[in-house]
This record gives sequence, C-alpha cells and structure tokens, in this order.
Amino acid sequence: MNNNGHLIKSVLKGSIAEEMDITPGDRLISINGTLIEDIFDYQYMVQDEELVLLIRKPDGEEWEIDVEKYYDEDLGIEFDNGLMDDYRSCSNKCIFCFIDQMPPGMRETLYFKDDDARLSFLQGNYVTLTNMSDHDIDRILKYHLSPINVSFQTTNPELRCKMLNNRFAGEALKKVDRLVAGGSGIEINGQIVLCKGVNDKEELHRSLSDLYKYRPNLKSVSVVPVGLSKFREGLYPLEPFEKEDALEVIKEIEYWQNKAFEEYGDHFVHASDEWYMIAELPIPEAAIYDDYGQLENGVGMVRLLLDEFDEALNELKSGAYTDFDPKSFKRKVSTASGRLIYPYICEMAKRLTEVVPGLEIHVNEIINNFFGERITVTGLLTGQDIIAQLKGKDLGDTLFLPQNVLRAGEDYLLDDVHISDIERELNIKVDILKSGGKDFILGLLGLDGSN
Repeated sequence: MNNNGHLIKSVLKGSIAEEMDITPGDRLISINGTLIEDIFDYQYMVQDEELVLLIRKPDGEEWEIDVEKYYDEDLGIEFDNGLMDDYRSCSNKCIFCFIDQMPPGMRETLYFKDDDARLSFLQGNYVTLTNMSDHDIDRILKYHLSPINVSFQTTNPELRCKMLNNRFAGEALKKVDRLVAGGSGIEINGQIVLCKGVNDKEELHRSLSDLYKYRPNLKSVSVVPVGLSKFREGLYPLEPFEKEDALEVIKEIEYWQNKAFEEYGDHFVHASDEWYMIAELPIPEAAIYDDYGQLENGVGMVRLLLDEFDEALNELKSGAYTDFDPKSFKRKVSTASGRLIYPYICEMAKRLTEVVPGLEIHVNEIINNFFGERITVTGLLTGQDIIAQLKGKDLGDTLFLPQNVLRAGEDYLLDDVHISDIERELNIKVDILKSGGKDFILGLLGLDGSN
C-alpha cells in the first residue's frame, strides 16, 4: 500500500478536480478515508456521488476536499503512473523465457519481466499466477477484472515447478479454482508455451484435458512453440520442433477443437500460425479461430491478413476507389518481412501486381542474424539486420516496414535503431504499414481508404 499517495500528472480543463484547485504535482492520499492501492481501487471508489479526497500539496500541506457529483462522473485526474502502483516483476526463472535469451547491452526496460495480474486485465499480458496472493484474487472477484490471461505451460504441478523454476508454481494452479468458483463470471484465456521433450505429447494431452474442465470460464487456450534465440549459453537445453512434431501437436489440438465444437460451439484450443508452417500445412479457414481472441499470441494472424487482403483486393477490382486507375498507375516500392510470413507477403504482392500491372513490389526476406535464424517472426526484426541485408538493393521510391517491427508507440526498433537511421543508411523514404491486409494494399498504392 502506497502511504505517500499517487502523483497527479495532469488535470482536465473544466473538470471537478480543476474546480477544486487540484493541480499537477499534488498527490492523492485517500478517498473517504481509504488508502488507494492502485487504479482499480481508484476507479471503484470515485463512482460514488459523495467523496472526501485527501490531497497532499507539494509543500506538504494536506487538503481535505468534499466532492458532490453525479454517479460515475469522472474527477478529471490523470496520474503519473497509469497503474498507480509499481509493476510486479516475475519471480520465476522459466526454462523458455525469451528475455533470458536476449543479448546484453540493450535498453534496460527490455529486460524487465512483468508478472502482474492487473496488467493482464489492462494490457492483455499473460501471468503465471505465482505472484498472485489471496488478496489479489479477492480484488479480481470484487472488481470483476475479466478476462485474466494465464500462462499455464502445464497442469502437472511437479513439471510446472521445473519449467518455471519456482517451487510454488504447481500450487499456484489452485488459484484458478477460486477464479472460476461459484459462477464468478471471470473469463480466462490460457497459453501453453510448448517445449520439445518437456511439456508436449502426453503432457500436452494431460494439460488440455485438465484445462477443459475449467470451461466455460476458460474461454480459449493457445499453444505456441518456444522461441529459441542464439543466446542460450548456460540455459536449459531446448530443441526446435520439426515437421513431424508439429503434425503431432496439430493432431492433438484438432481432437480438442472437435470436442469443444460439439459441446460448446467453439474451438477452445488454438495452434499458433507457426505450427502450420512448420508442419507445411495450409493455414485453416477463419471459422476455426472463433473470435480471433488469441491474435496477440500469433493465432490466426495469417488467416486474418489474407482474408482482409482478399476483401480489399476485390474492392479494388470492382472500382470502389473511383479516383484510382490501376491501368495508368506506376510505382516501384519494396517491403521487408521475417521468414515466417515471407511466402504469404510474396503471394499478396503477386496478386496485387496482377490487378495493378504498373506496380512493382520487391519483397525482401530478412534473416534474423541479431537473435539467430530460428527467430522467424517479423516483430523481432532489428534495424541493423534490415539495413545490412537491404544495403545496395534496388528498393524503389519507398521502403514499407510493418508496424510490428516498432516498439509500441515509438519510432524505434528493438535494437534502438530509429526509422530515420534506416532512411539515412539506405537513402530511401521509409513508411510504416499497419498490420491489416487492406492496409497493405492502401499503403503500397498510396490510397487513403475513402471510397
């Protein structure tokens, strides 16, 4: 509990807070005599129509402010820390943790491992439950924080302790029982990071069988292959999955998908796109992904991209963009992607140029030398690899990079290379493409999307 209060970053003009002379730099200590633990306490307590705020001014003077307002009316306060509390770091030492596989010398924030259930609700992060106390469970139930995203890995308690390198990791699974008990209505999404020879095969079947019992609270489970960088010296020996392994994983998942569809009308367990690529199988149709609820785990991203592209291409062919003439259009551009999505981007580029013959697209596959060739997702590409592998190539008038190569809300890639650094080194304009299939077409053609 923070007895020093919560630093106020800004106050909305015309708000209740401004009327009460609350200003940036003040600290909120309590509401109605109760100390505020975090943003959930705050949002819950400010709903009342009558409030007593204890505010501490920068000089230490404390003001007790009576507020009368409409129910749910906002005070107009923004805090310095959006969570209003310190982020909880991970207490595990997971054998598959990607942060442990990062090279030294990168930005300090990239090495922070969070394991905070509140971020699960706010940002969709996955948590292991090992940091979660009974008090945390009580607050989740009280405030009905849902959905909660849980990184299960396995339901075998002993194996979970081994995989997370935490002797409490097996016991932590019992917290799910409390979250789903008594018709709580709390929704959970699950994740299993699969490690070859560790939690696959019979262990995967056991885990999915155990997790199925948590339905319908447990809405979905994604199964993703462990990511292995080249920086694994001194870490648990893990091997990459091969084609036969992937086929076996998909077969197991399909068993549970069929069972879930018969009993609940959804597919419950989802294989990340990478499994189909390793297995050399086509990406399933959209219906298998239900509501695309596991998209952030790489589940259904390719299918959604292709379907959005098909729809946008049909719009283009039907003449929906009245000011655009595909026959007279001329442009040479380039784009770049990781190995995993590269064949699909090539196919999209080919089909687009068939409709717009004057458009020349150079699609460049970037090998991830920074993290190692086993890392094939576009989101982990670095600026230095892009620069090194595109230097001297004919890139046309613009290089288009997908938005997921950038750190959230920034113009920097993972290795602190800025977009302007790429422009300077390659002597070309760089534009960022949003992730959708329609965005691919509109970006390359320079259309604004208004029909």
